[in-house]
Amino acid sequence: MTKIAFIFPGQGSQAVGMGNELVQTNAGNKAFFDKADQQLGFALSTLMLEGPAEELTYTYNAQPALLTTSTMVSELLQAAGLKPDYTIGHSLGEYSALVASGVMSFEDGVKIVHQRGLFMNEAVPAGQGAMAAILGMEADALKTVTDQVTTEGDIVQLANLNCPGQIVISGTKAGVEKACVQAKEAGAKRAIPLVVSGPFHSELMRPAASKLKSALNELDMHNTDVPVISNVTAGPVTSAEEMKQLLVEQLYSPVRFEESIRSLLDLGVNTFIECGPGKVLSGLVKKIDRSAVVYAAYDNETVEQVIEAAKEWA
Repeated sequence: MTKIAFIFPGQGSQAVGMGNELVQTNAGNKAFFDKADQQLGFALSTLMLEGPAEELTYTYNAQPALLTTSTMVSELLQAAGLKPDYTIGHSLGEYSALVASGVMSFEDGVKIVHQRGLFMNEAVPAGQGAMAAILGMEADALKTVTDQVTTEGDIVQLANLNCPGQIVISGTKAGVEKACVQAKEAGAKRAIPLVVSGPFHSELMRPAASKLKSALNELDMHNTDVPVISNVTAGPVTSAEEMKQLLVEQLYSPVRFEESIRSLLDLGVNTFIECGPGKVLSGLVKKIDRSAVVYAAYDNETVEQVIEAAKEWA
């Protein structure tokens, strides 16, 4: 029996032109662009289709842009009869998962992630924080490095536990730079700075968390029959109230993605469908378990491939 999880990408997967083909060929898809523009009060769709890339990368633009494209893909698959047994998103992608599971509406999703991005930028203005991917180092050894750098006065911590041998660190610009040097000295294969506009999933985001809590309390959120795997706990959640609290904690807590995928495998999920731009999460899932069946759906051709493949699933 096929058990399906929809997985949704986070920041870093955005690109100018995202969703263009989907919108050009489907009036229903264009409605998502129109709704997003209306909710936000500015032309997000123009920024997505035409750029500039630098402006699209700002967290308060990238977040609603990714949620819009991911929801388009998810809705196309669900309209074709493909219903997920579970949903999961990476960081910002968790909000796309909540929309797919029916916990919040698309309109509320676009609005709250734009606000989330603004709160995050206010907490640490662009350029003051940083993130980097550390390859080839175990979590415990890397935590020893980040704890030492933090103790010396420059905050840095583990932010994304993505897959074996790939962990993202986050903190002040100086803290991340020092931790990268020390991680390589301690045996890491590579340290790669990430193109992001803030130190996400670090203690530096706590000021944003209190503002996010107030904004979430104003949303109409619903319990769901399609559990969402929480980034914070790596376990399934169906309660709207529990998810609200976890979304607040998620801002300054590590994304436990590898553990979350292992939880889904333990729950019997054997097919993962990445909904949205890029194939980043598809690659991570295969690194976690090579036997998993993984699809990336991001344009008309790949969406159709998934729909066709689903006809063969028992």
